[in-house]
Amino acid sequence: MGLSERELKILTEIDNWAEQMQYEQTDFEMTYDKWLENSLGLIPEDIRTEFFSKLDNWLFHLHAILQSSQFQVDARERLIRSARIFNQEIDDIPDLKELTIDQLTYLTENQIAKHRLYSFAHGGLSGTGGFLLLGTDIPAITVLNLRIVQLIAMTYGYEVNTPYEMMTSLKVFHAATLPKRMRYQGWESLLHETDSADQNQYFYQGSDDLTDETWLELPLKHIVKAITISVLRKRMIQGIPLISMAIGAGMNYQLTRQVSDFAHNYYRLRFLKEKEF
Repeated sequence: MGLSERELKILTEIDNWAEQMQYEQTDFEMTYDKWLENSLGLIPEDIRTEFFSKLDNWLFHLHAILQSSQFQVDARERLIRSARIFNQEIDDIPDLKELTIDQLTYLTENQIAKHRLYSFAHGGLSGTGGFLLLGTDIPAITVLNLRIVQLIAMTYGYEVNTPYEMMTSLKVFHAATLPKRMRYQGWESLLHETDSADQNQYFYQGSDDLTDETWLELPLKHIVKAITISVLRKRMIQGIPLISMAIGAGMNYQLTRQVSDFAHNYYRLRFLKEKEF
């Protein structure tokens, strides 16, 4: 099945977006990467392997808990009801593929807008410097961004409760949260795996490794953010720690924007590629 002029235009938009991810490392970033590599090299390999294995398992279990939660089940039902505005024959998630790309984009952007707001609000609250909120910031922002990836996948008709789609959504999340200088490589790797896979397969047959040394920059950034907020939370403006709240809200919002843009472009590209053939 060929693509319409509108769909070809969207493919061009995605290609232009992907090209903007290509990034030349600065001297500082190369020095930082070398420092991080040398620092981690001091840790015995078996300990590093065990650490990243446990981190992967945590993400797998978090994904499964989210997908089976009542909150996500309710979101799934709301998504199907919203899709029936465009097509009353839709009964389940795979039926969403019957909608047009613009209809799916509309549904996706509604989900994205809400989650960016949630992220902004949570970041602002963590910016008040409360130890409970700061302590739960990394798990909370991980949950929120994993959830938006799941919802974007479902909006484009992909059931993320199957082994293949679960692993794919986790790899999308991982690639979207890589440092800017490595994100394009993550994008290319995802496209290569998608092109070489049977789109109807149930089990995932590629590597199930997710996290590695390159991914550590994300939690390190949020640890630095927490330290900065702790230092600045006593600087009040009319009794409110506006500076630390702005830092928390801004960083969380930017991360969710980064993840949602990446996931949206991946899933709509995949949707169009499947439709093309």
